[in-house]
Order: sequence, then C-alpha cells, then structure tokens
Amino acid sequence: MTAPAERSWETLAYEETDEGVAIVTLNRPDVHNAFNRTMQRELHDMWRSLRTHDQVRCIVLTGAGEKAFCTGIDRAEQMGGDSSLLDTDDHRIGAAGTPFQFDDPGDLIGPKTADLWKPVIGAVNGMACGGAFYLLGETDFLIAAEHATFFDPHVTYGMCATYEPIHMLSKMPFGEVMRMSIMGNHERLSAERAFQIGMVTDVVPGDELQAESRRVATAVASAPTVAVQGTVRSIWAGLELGRTQALRQGYSFIGLGTNDESLAEGQAAFSSGKRIEWRLR
Repeated sequence: MTAPAERSWETLAYEETDEGVAIVTLNRPDVHNAFNRTMQRELHDMWRSLRTHDQVRCIVLTGAGEKAFCTGIDRAEQMGGDSSLLDTDDHRIGAAGTPFQFDDPGDLIGPKTADLWKPVIGAVNGMACGGAFYLLGETDFLIAAEHATFFDPHVTYGMCATYEPIHMLSKMPFGEVMRMSIMGNHERLSAERAFQIGMVTDVVPGDELQAESRRVATAVASAPTVAVQGTVRSIWAGLELGRTQALRQGYSFIGLGTNDESLAEGQAAFSSGKRIEWRLR
C-alpha cells in the first residue's frame, strides 16, 4: 500500500516527523471540518495505510484552524442537502429498503474500526460535536485546547443520539454522557469540565496544543513498537471485555507484545545509564 505522505488527500492534511510521529489533520475548515463522503473514505484509507507504514509509531489527530476539531457529518451534502454533491455511489444516510440495512456515516472513519492499533492521540482544537465522537471515541487519549467545547446536537434536531454516546462511554462517566446527549444544544462542556470528568487528560493554551501533542506523541513513539501496540490492544480489551475474560486473554497479549527484539531494546536503554527527564503532570 502507498505510504500516506506519497498520496494526494482532498480532505486531510498529513505530516510526518523524524521521530516516528504522524499528524493527521481534518482539513475542511470552511465547514468546521465536518466530514463528507470523501473524508469518510479518506480517513478509512489513511488508517489502513498507516497500519503497514512502520516508520510511524504514534499518530496525532487534529482539525484545521482554531474554531473546530470536527462538527460531525456535513449536513449540506448528506442530510437532505444538495444532491448534486453526492458522489457516484449514491450514498445516503439511514435505512436502505428496510431498517436492517442501515447506512451509518461513521462506519469507516475510526482508527480502531480500521484495525489500527498504533496509538492515536486526539488534539481537540475547538468545537467537537455530534459525529466527531466517532473519532474521539476511538482515540487512545485526548488533549484539549483551553477554548475547546463538546456537545451533541442530535436530539435538538429530532435525531436519536446512539453511536456517538456509545463511543464516548469509553471516555466519560455514564451520567455525563447521558446529560450531554439529551441536553442537545442547550449545554456545552468546556475543556476544563472535560478535564474534571476525565474525558481529556490535559488542557493547554490553544497556541500550545500542537507542540504539546507532538511532545507526548514523540515520547510514546520512542518506546519499542510491539510493546506499545500490545499495551494499547490489552487496555482496549480490558475496556470491552469482562474482567475475567480480559485477564485470560492477557496472556496472549503479553506473548505477542513482548519479543526478544523489544526486550533487548529495553535492556539497552536501561543499561545505558541515561535516564529520561520526566515531567510531573
């Protein structure tokens, strides 16, 4: 598969650092980085191509501009808007023929859905609402700019909020997910409130968000790859499975995520005498 940097992306921007970090940017700032059909396909293609691109060991996902990370689906194109904007596969949203053939716009856009187990850090640079939670729910942790806000407008516009709050149950307490979902446009969570409930792990000034996200991603990328990916997969299994099931499956993850090469790399780092200058968070 062609490396991401060698491809032309219409709705995404892509950058790689020398330290093994990729920055994937939702790049439709004129519509608050809402995702259309093209972005849905490109996100899935991006995640799948990163699976086999070994130079990248950690990914930062963010949005272009300062106003919004993502405001969900592009309603002008896909929710009864201009049909001339639809592409050749006549894509639509909702049931096709019967309710059992439901076409969900978020099916393809998440990294975990694409079977990508490299760590993905969400850098939330403004509004994040509705369909943005498909993406945020499949990141490994979030860092937010001070001006970031979070809300879900579905019920306000007569739509059932389902997949988005289910995704966010991995990031937020039940009551907070419920309140955000059924309050609709009447409330927004601030970055500070999101930090208080554990939804985001850090809040930084907007002009420091990209630098801080890259710093954290670079630190993650510095560890042996198989150990990091095994750890990510283990923790998600612990989230999604029952405790006993996850612990029993853990033996497999340890065996797969700890090989001779990673152990040798870790031992060399320990024996070098060089210690990491850690930060207190």
